[in-house]
Amino acid sequence: MARRSLRPHLNQIRTWVRQGRTDAWVAHQLEVTGPEIADFKDKNGLTAASPDDPAGAVAPEDVDLRAEDDAQIAAELEAAEAERKAEAERKAAEEAAAAEKRAAEAAERAAKAAEQGEDDQDDDRPRRRRRGSRRSRGASANAFEGTFDHGDEGYGLWLDPAVADSPVYAEHWAGHRPVEVTIEGDQIIIRRAGESAGDES
Repeated sequence: MARRSLRPHLNQIRTWVRQGRTDAWVAHQLEVTGPEIADFKDKNGLTAASPDDPAGAVAPEDVDLRAEDDAQIAAELEAAEAERKAEAERKAAEEAAAAEKRAAEAAERAAKAAEQGEDDQDDDRPRRRRRGSRRSRGASANAFEGTFDHGDEGYGLWLDPAVADSPVYAEHWAGHRPVEVTIEGDQIIIRRAGESAGDES
Protein backbone atom coordinates (compact mmCIF):
# COMPACT_ATOMS: atom_id res chain seq x y z
CA MET A 1 0.00 0.00 0.00
CA ALA A 2 1.32 3.48 -0.95
CA ARG A 3 2.57 5.60 1.91
CA ARG A 4 0.49 8.63 2.78
CA SER A 5 2.01 11.97 1.76
CA LEU A 6 2.85 14.13 4.75
CA ARG A 7 3.78 17.20 2.69
CA PRO A 8 0.40 18.94 3.24
CA HIS A 9 1.03 18.71 7.01
CA LEU A 10 4.52 20.24 6.91
CA ASN A 11 3.65 23.39 8.87
CA GLN A 12 1.58 21.51 11.42
CA ILE A 13 4.35 18.95 11.94
CA ARG A 14 6.91 21.76 12.25
CA THR A 15 4.76 23.35 14.98
CA TRP A 16 4.39 20.07 16.85
CA VAL A 17 8.11 19.41 16.61
CA ARG A 18 8.94 22.88 17.95
CA GLN A 19 6.54 22.18 20.83
CA GLY A 20 8.47 19.01 21.58
CA ARG A 21 5.83 16.50 20.57
CA THR A 22 7.13 12.98 20.17
CA ASP A 23 7.11 11.08 16.89
CA ALA A 24 4.61 8.62 18.36
CA TRP A 25 2.22 11.42 19.29
CA VAL A 26 2.49 13.08 15.87
CA ALA A 27 2.08 9.75 14.10
CA HIS A 28 -1.05 9.03 16.11
CA GLN A 29 -2.55 12.40 15.19
CA LEU A 30 -1.92 11.88 11.47
CA GLU A 31 -2.69 8.13 11.49
CA VAL A 32 0.72 7.11 10.18
CA THR A 33 3.67 5.27 11.72
CA GLY A 34 6.42 6.67 13.91
CA PRO A 35 9.19 5.78 11.42
CA GLU A 36 7.33 7.70 8.70
CA ILE A 37 7.31 10.82 10.90
CA ALA A 38 11.01 10.41 11.75
CA ASP A 39 11.88 10.02 8.08
CA PHE A 40 9.80 13.05 7.13
CA LYS A 41 11.48 15.16 9.83
CA ASP A 42 14.94 14.16 8.63
CA LYS A 43 14.16 14.98 5.01
CA ASN A 44 12.70 18.37 5.87
CA GLY A 45 15.18 19.41 8.56
CA LEU A 46 12.60 19.59 11.30
CA THR A 47 14.14 19.68 14.76
CA ALA A 48 12.86 20.53 18.22
CA ALA A 49 13.03 24.16 19.34
CA SER A 50 16.09 25.26 21.26
CA PRO A 51 15.93 27.47 24.39
CA ASP A 52 17.37 30.34 22.35
CA ASP A 53 14.48 30.23 19.86
CA PRO A 54 11.62 32.35 21.22
CA ALA A 55 9.24 31.09 18.55
CA GLY A 56 9.53 27.67 20.03
CA ALA A 57 9.25 28.67 23.66
CA VAL A 58 6.71 26.60 25.57
CA ALA A 59 5.28 27.21 29.02
CA PRO A 60 6.25 24.63 31.69
CA GLU A 61 2.60 23.65 32.22
CA ASP A 62 2.34 22.88 28.47
CA VAL A 63 5.35 20.60 28.78
CA ASP A 64 3.61 18.67 31.56
CA LEU A 65 0.45 18.36 29.47
CA ARG A 66 2.48 17.14 26.51
CA ALA A 67 4.11 14.50 28.67
CA GLU A 68 0.72 13.26 29.78
CA ASP A 69 -0.55 13.27 26.19
CA ASP A 70 2.48 11.38 24.97
CA ALA A 71 2.14 8.80 27.71
CA GLN A 72 -1.52 8.29 26.85
CA ILE A 73 -0.77 7.97 23.15
CA ALA A 74 2.03 5.50 23.82
CA ALA A 75 -0.30 3.43 26.00
CA GLU A 76 -3.00 3.48 23.30
CA LEU A 77 -0.49 2.45 20.66
CA GLU A 78 0.79 -0.39 22.81
CA ALA A 79 -2.76 -1.54 23.53
CA ALA A 80 -3.65 -1.45 19.83
CA GLU A 81 -0.51 -3.43 18.97
CA ALA A 82 -1.26 -5.99 21.68
CA GLU A 83 -4.82 -6.34 20.40
CA ARG A 84 -3.56 -6.77 16.84
CA LYS A 85 -1.15 -9.50 17.92
CA ALA A 86 -3.86 -11.26 19.94
CA GLU A 87 -6.20 -11.18 16.95
CA ALA A 88 -3.48 -12.54 14.67
CA GLU A 89 -2.74 -15.35 17.13
CA ARG A 90 -6.45 -16.16 17.41
CA LYS A 91 -6.83 -16.36 13.63
CA ALA A 92 -3.68 -18.48 13.35
CA ALA A 93 -5.03 -20.87 15.99
CA GLU A 94 -8.39 -21.10 14.19
CA GLU A 95 -6.68 -21.77 10.85
CA ALA A 96 -4.46 -24.44 12.42
CA ALA A 97 -7.47 -26.12 14.02
CA ALA A 98 -9.37 -26.01 10.72
CA ALA A 99 -6.37 -27.44 8.85
CA GLU A 100 -6.03 -30.22 11.42
CA LYS A 101 -9.72 -31.03 11.11
CA ARG A 102 -9.49 -31.14 7.32
CA ALA A 103 -6.45 -33.43 7.51
CA ALA A 104 -8.26 -35.76 9.92
CA GLU A 105 -11.32 -35.89 7.66
CA ALA A 106 -9.13 -36.56 4.62
CA ALA A 107 -7.33 -39.35 6.46
CA GLU A 108 -10.66 -40.86 7.51
CA ARG A 109 -11.95 -40.73 3.93
CA ALA A 110 -8.74 -42.32 2.65
CA ALA A 111 -8.99 -45.10 5.24
CA LYS A 112 -12.60 -45.80 4.30
CA ALA A 113 -11.72 -45.80 0.59
CA ALA A 114 -8.83 -48.20 1.19
CA GLU A 115 -11.06 -50.47 3.28
CA GLN A 116 -13.74 -50.40 0.58
CA GLY A 117 -11.13 -51.17 -2.08
CA GLU A 118 -9.91 -54.19 -0.13
CA ASP A 119 -13.47 -55.41 0.25
CA ASP A 120 -14.07 -55.04 -3.49
CA GLN A 121 -10.88 -56.93 -4.25
CA ASP A 122 -11.87 -59.70 -1.86
CA ASP A 123 -15.27 -59.93 -3.56
CA ASP A 124 -13.73 -60.02 -7.04
CA ARG A 125 -11.00 -62.58 -6.44
CA PRO A 126 -13.23 -65.66 -5.98
CA ARG A 127 -15.26 -64.82 -9.08
CA ARG A 128 -12.15 -64.32 -11.18
CA ARG A 129 -10.72 -67.62 -9.99
CA ARG A 130 -13.94 -69.37 -11.01
CA ARG A 131 -13.98 -67.70 -14.41
CA GLY A 132 -10.59 -69.12 -15.37
CA SER A 133 -11.43 -72.83 -15.24
CA ARG A 134 -8.96 -75.57 -16.00
CA ARG A 135 -9.29 -77.86 -19.00
CA SER A 136 -11.44 -80.94 -18.36
CA ARG A 137 -9.59 -84.16 -17.84
CA GLY A 138 -9.97 -86.54 -20.71
CA ALA A 139 -11.33 -83.83 -23.02
CA SER A 140 -10.06 -83.34 -26.57
CA ALA A 141 -7.30 -80.85 -27.41
CA ASN A 142 -9.94 -78.28 -28.40
CA ALA A 143 -12.35 -78.82 -25.49
CA PHE A 144 -12.11 -76.29 -22.64
CA GLU A 145 -14.06 -75.41 -19.56
CA GLY A 146 -15.62 -72.02 -19.09
CA THR A 147 -18.10 -70.10 -16.97
CA PHE A 148 -21.17 -68.19 -18.05
CA ASP A 149 -21.54 -65.20 -15.76
CA HIS A 150 -23.99 -62.37 -15.37
CA GLY A 151 -24.12 -59.56 -12.87
CA ASP A 152 -24.00 -55.78 -12.48
CA GLU A 153 -21.68 -55.33 -15.44
CA GLY A 154 -23.70 -57.47 -17.88
CA TYR A 155 -23.30 -60.98 -19.27
CA GLY A 156 -20.08 -62.74 -20.20
CA LEU A 157 -18.50 -66.03 -21.06
CA TRP A 158 -15.18 -66.71 -19.38
CA LEU A 159 -12.96 -69.33 -21.02
CA ASP A 160 -9.95 -71.23 -19.74
CA PRO A 161 -6.84 -69.10 -20.55
CA ALA A 162 -5.35 -72.22 -22.15
CA VAL A 163 -7.72 -71.62 -25.08
CA ALA A 164 -5.14 -69.19 -26.42
CA ASP A 165 -2.81 -72.17 -27.06
CA SER A 166 -5.31 -73.87 -29.37
CA PRO A 167 -4.35 -73.65 -33.07
CA VAL A 168 -8.05 -73.79 -34.00
CA TYR A 169 -8.78 -70.79 -31.79
CA ALA A 170 -5.78 -68.92 -33.19
CA GLU A 171 -6.93 -69.58 -36.79
CA HIS A 172 -10.67 -69.02 -36.52
CA TRP A 173 -11.47 -67.02 -33.35
CA ALA A 174 -8.55 -64.84 -32.25
CA GLY A 175 -9.26 -61.14 -32.31
CA HIS A 176 -12.61 -59.34 -32.48
CA ARG A 177 -15.27 -61.56 -34.06
CA PRO A 178 -18.99 -60.80 -34.39
CA VAL A 179 -21.00 -63.81 -33.23
CA GLU A 180 -24.53 -65.13 -33.09
CA VAL A 181 -25.74 -66.66 -29.81
CA THR A 182 -28.45 -69.33 -29.61
CA ILE A 183 -29.78 -70.11 -26.14
CA GLU A 184 -31.36 -73.50 -25.46
CA GLY A 185 -32.37 -75.29 -22.29
CA ASP A 186 -29.14 -77.21 -21.87
CA GLN A 187 -26.70 -75.33 -24.06
CA ILE A 188 -25.67 -71.98 -25.44
CA ILE A 189 -24.38 -72.13 -29.00
CA ILE A 190 -21.99 -69.49 -30.26
CA ARG A 191 -21.25 -69.21 -33.99
CA ARG A 192 -19.51 -66.64 -36.07
CA ALA A 193 -22.04 -64.24 -37.48
CA GLY A 194 -23.29 -65.16 -40.94
CA GLU A 195 -22.67 -68.91 -40.70
CA SER A 196 -25.39 -71.53 -40.92
CA ALA A 197 -26.00 -74.13 -38.22
CA GLY A 198 -24.49 -76.89 -40.40
CA ASP A 199 -21.38 -74.92 -41.41
CA GLU A 200 -18.51 -76.25 -39.28
CA SER A 201 -15.67 -74.85 -41.41
